[in-house]
Amino acid sequence: MHRLSSLEGPNSRDRHRTCNGRNHDRIWGMMPGRHLGMLFVAILCATQLKAQTDVTKPSPASAHASANANPWEFDLSLNGYLVPQGQSYFSPTLTVDRYRLHMEARYNYEALRTASLWMGYNLSAGKKVVLEVTPMIGGVFGNTNGIAPGLQFTVTCRNLQLYSTNEYVFDTTTKAGNFFYTWTQLTYSPLEWFTFGYVVQRTRAYQTPLEIQRGLLVGFTYKKVDFTTQTFNIGEADPTTVLSLGYRF
Repeated sequence: MHRLSSLEGPNSRDRHRTCNGRNHDRIWGMMPGRHLGMLFVAILCATQLKAQTDVTKPSPASAHASANANPWEFDLSLNGYLVPQGQSYFSPTLTVDRYRLHMEARYNYEALRTASLWMGYNLSAGKKVVLEVTPMIGGVFGNTNGIAPGLQFTVTCRNLQLYSTNEYVFDTTTKAGNFFYTWTQLTYSPLEWFTFGYVVQRTRAYQTPLEIQRGLLVGFTYKKVDFTTQTFNIGEADPTTVLSLGYRF
């Protein structure tokens, strides 16, 4: 999903995808070890990369603070999709940030039994209204294979936040597999621990009569843990519920 303050979502983790047969109700616990192993090994290797140092020499005080601070930021999001007609599945997303470097790994996002690995560059601007933008490039492999440029951005003004994660998959197998995915949410946080808002997604990970799904979300935060419930297609089709658990470390 996307992260709530981050990731969006979600990762607000399109995420976002194609249905592949009638056994999707059995996807819980059926994630192939081969794909997951490749996904997490790649992330562990990526975390060994060194960030570029600032060309400006820091002061002794700032150098001491930097030495004691952990430059790595991790965000793990676990998303459970409760889809009608036995299509429910599980989708984890792991993001790693070090200064301007952004890395991301997703599973069951673009399609079921499909993983994707991403690398991007973090940019930010503004004080009262803060804009954060991360252009990315990713590789998709599994039931769907392709190359995907992507863009995440967040606009924050006090307690109001707009978050969106987007990608376009160029399927290397067939042009019919090309698809634009998005997870976009507008949220308001009247309290530090409580958030609610409106969410939109476009996905091929499961079948739905609606090309663009709309819904409501409610989220709660306790220390480094976020729990969010999103419900799509209210009053339009069979509702789809997404339960998201996020942990920052």
